[in-house]
Amino acid sequence: MFAKSRARCVLLLFLSAALSLISSSAHAQRTSLKPGMNAFSPQQDISMGAKYASEVEKQSPLCNDPKVDAYLTKLGMRLVDHLNTFGVKYPWEFHCVNDKAINAFALPGGYVFINRGAIEAADYEAELAAVMAHELSHVALRHGTNQATKAQYAQIGSGIAGIAGSIFGGLAGAAISGAGQFATGSVLLKYSRSAETQADVMGTQVLYDSGFDPRAMAAFFEKLNSAQAPPEFFSDHPNPENRVERVSEEIRKLGGAPPDAQKDSPEFEAIKREVMALPVAAKAKPAAAAAAVSGIPKAGTVKVSPPSKKYAGLDVGAAKLKYPDDWKKYGDSNNVTLAPDGGVVDNGRGQAEVAYGMMVSVAKLEGTPPAGQDALQAATEKLITSMEEENANMKITRDPKEVSLNGERALSTFLTNDSPNGGQETDWLITVMRPEGLVYFVCVAPREDYNSFSGAFTNVLDSVRFKR
Repeated sequence: MFAKSRARCVLLLFLSAALSLISSSAHAQRTSLKPGMNAFSPQQDISMGAKYASEVEKQSPLCNDPKVDAYLTKLGMRLVDHLNTFGVKYPWEFHCVNDKAINAFALPGGYVFINRGAIEAADYEAELAAVMAHELSHVALRHGTNQATKAQYAQIGSGIAGIAGSIFGGLAGAAISGAGQFATGSVLLKYSRSAETQADVMGTQVLYDSGFDPRAMAAFFEKLNSAQAPPEFFSDHPNPENRVERVSEEIRKLGGAPPDAQKDSPEFEAIKREVMALPVAAKAKPAAAAAAVSGIPKAGTVKVSPPSKKYAGLDVGAAKLKYPDDWKKYGDSNNVTLAPDGGVVDNGRGQAEVAYGMMVSVAKLEGTPPAGQDALQAATEKLITSMEEENANMKITRDPKEVSLNGERALSTFLTNDSPNGGQETDWLITVMRPEGLVYFVCVAPREDYNSFSGAFTNVLDSVRFKR
């Protein structure tokens, strides 16, 4: 009897060790992911997300069903328990939006909104969990503010779209007009295809670790791909190439779908019936998008006045400067846009773009410059590359030239780009290396009007006094 018990213990230990090795192998083989460059702190993610979550709640039709939100919260927190947040504690919130479109989005900081259409389209709980795991991964990888950081480095013409309104609040919600418009109009939710792939991969890992069938991620995307009408999901979640194949590859790295992986639950089926019984909210009128940018003129309809000869003082964080006193200031101390009345225009898509004006920003530096390059040259080239990536028709017209700005070594570069006001614009970029990072000034005006503004741009730059 003792021998049998001992043999049984040895067998259990062996099985335990084998399972441990399998688990360790799955963790060793899985794709390693981490957040990209970011000029914002995790706390800023949370503050920003809270601000715009309240806007979404005011402007979008929520389901307002405590049972549904409680279920989404329970399911969401089960996934969060297996989500790598890289040490950040987010105040997770989960809400159901009364919209039949198949969509979901998560704001920075952990504010998650799931359309009823996504719940109704899911055939079983693991598919809904897949949608939510994908969105949670965007939060953990900080894709929203990573995208905002890249856009911040590319604040020229179309690159400024949504930044002042979506991040700094200077344009009073220019990029917000209901949940759908917010999701598609805000730079915070304009993900790249690489970000989508990362969220797919991490979401698959979260499903696996949470005990759900990870194949549900691929199944849901196959369903979206086969839909006759393009789902709204793809309007703000660009569809990467080989999406289903990449998810399947990650499942193989994890060791395949566990035989006992959960696919459905009675609770999900009950909640799905609850959602399908809810009255459908009325669709917002198309004019709502235009109302969101009221007070901002439409692109191509304005002609701004010449800059004032009188100047006002301004502290922009890294320096002090003077600017025409009839120009308006948008943004905060480290990311400021100065523009004349009518210089910021509505591009017709619920976004604000700078057609005339000047931007001052600080880009944080990462790593060391390549061998043979000094820091200013390397950082300027990296900034210009980011701008070109964000603006398809941007081109350098005059290579970087060394100049002096308030006694500081600087580089002056001229570029051209599409103007939000129509035609082409001239962009004058000045970069300076400072302890705070790469301080850069961007002067923007349509090509035909640039000479009328070049004197004011020069006067502003001549007035710059860096803080010692």
